[in-house]
Amino acid sequence: MAVDRNAAKKWEKVRQFALGMPGAAEEFPWGETVAKVNKKVFVFLGSDDGSHPLGVTVKLTDEAAHAHALACPGAEPAGYGLGRSGWVSIPLEPKGAPAAELLCDWVEESYRTIAPKRLTAELDGR
Repeated sequence: MAVDRNAAKKWEKVRQFALGMPGAAEEFPWGETVAKVNKKVFVFLGSDDGSHPLGVTVKLTDEAAHAHALACPGAEPAGYGLGRSGWVSIPLEPKGAPAAELLCDWVEESYRTIAPKRLTAELDGR
């Protein structure tokens, strides 16, 4: 499966944004890329090797953001029961997929939901 160039650019922008968060670390469980803070995942980035369509999965507890994310083309509650906790999987390749800036806003919300207060305070101080 060929990787869509526009989706790949968005994916890399979101990845770099996530890794710029205080205390963020990149790990590769299950052969996928994730960003963690305090040993907890705050964004699933999937794989960029072309084996699956590019997408991100974030935890959105704000009702408006959650509804907006689910309204994106191809978006759905995350699998493995994560959707019940507010996790949303958003594909990057369909026409009308969200822009990188909006995705980064959602990554920040997900980070704030997962990160300890001292790290969110550090983010606020930037």
